Amino acid sequence: MIEQGPIRPPSESKSLLLRLTRNCPWNRCLFCPVYKEADFSRRTMGEIKEDIDTIRKVIDHIQSISQELGFGGDVNSTVVSHIYPRGEYAHFHRQVAHWLYFGRGSVFLQDANSLIMKPEALAEILHYLRERIPGVRQLTSYARSRTLARRNLDEMIMLREAGLDRIHIGLESGYDPVLRFMQKGATAAEHIQAGRLVREASISLSEYVMPGLGGKVWWREHALATAEVLNQIDPDFVRLRSLRVPRTAPLYEKIEAGQFELLDDDGVVREIRLFIESLEGISSAVISDHIMNLLEDLSGTLPDDKEKMLAVADRYLALPEAERVIYKVGRWGGAFRGLDDLEDEVVRAKIERLIHQWNIETSGQVDEVIKEMADQYI
Repeated sequence: MIEQGPIRPPSESKSLLLRLTRNCPWNRCLFCPVYKEADFSRRTMGEIKEDIDTIRKVIDHIQSISQELGFGGDVNSTVVSHIYPRGEYAHFHRQVAHWLYFGRGSVFLQDANSLIMKPEALAEILHYLRERIPGVRQLTSYARSRTLARRNLDEMIMLREAGLDRIHIGLESGYDPVLRFMQKGATAAEHIQAGRLVREASISLSEYVMPGLGGKVWWREHALATAEVLNQIDPDFVRLRSLRVPRTAPLYEKIEAGQFELLDDDGVVREIRLFIESLEGISSAVISDHIMNLLEDLSGTLPDDKEKMLAVADRYLALPEAERVIYKVGRWGGAFRGLDDLEDEVVRAKIERLIHQWNIETSGQVDEVIKEMADQYI
């Protein structure tokens, strides 16, 4: 039986999951609902290597099934369809089959901060993983900026040479008052130090930004300071994750107590526009790859696509109120992925009937009605 954690980035949806540590060593961020009832712990070297050995055995078993079905070890849709409905195969069997089907590419190292492991121990695991499972093309992990700020360049180069290809960092904000209020446990200076270290070690870097995290009070400062931090890092990817606050997040209590006031979706779009406008001198890819983002098509590579991204925000903000209502309901209902979907007459008619049924008239009403719908994607 393989042990796995609860989350991974959307970009790692086709990755094999390998758990190195359990839960989050910080676990105080007000906006985060994950891990709150779970203690952090480190898995032993023996436990991790045993999981890797089990993965090897599962791969061999799946390939033997392929041989029996006449496909010579190739894991195609027929092999996957043979495995998925069968009760004798564990969930992990199905996940490995899914991974093999998509090309045995990336392995994501769980949980929230694998880089907290001693660099030498982590390097040993990475070497062992690549030795036991040939064909792995990419190893990726979450990491906290404060943890990385305590590492040196030689340690990071050692990890890169051991096979660590990409690090995902939850920057969230570059504005220190927001970071303090949200109990992020990192400063803007530490974010810069950590990001630059990863880049200097030639490890691919994804920085996650949380539009809306400044609320109504700090939205402008949050946008400008976050852009400035990223301008000093120049990460490979800037990934947008708009703030959503389910009841299980500690921030929900702050909102109920009147200590934090959420931006509405239109305000978040204005904030994102200011943020994109303020990104200068970098070549990052800006990606809006999560259903919690209102404008999934607000993506591109800087500097060439900057005006295109600003135009997406402007196009949305210029929509009449009735059109924004239709788009929001379509987006949060999962029917729309971008503004062009407003032109789909069949889907649009269904959404208009739903709006009439719910008696929604304004964009603000959508923010209230759709909140529970949006929160389910967190």
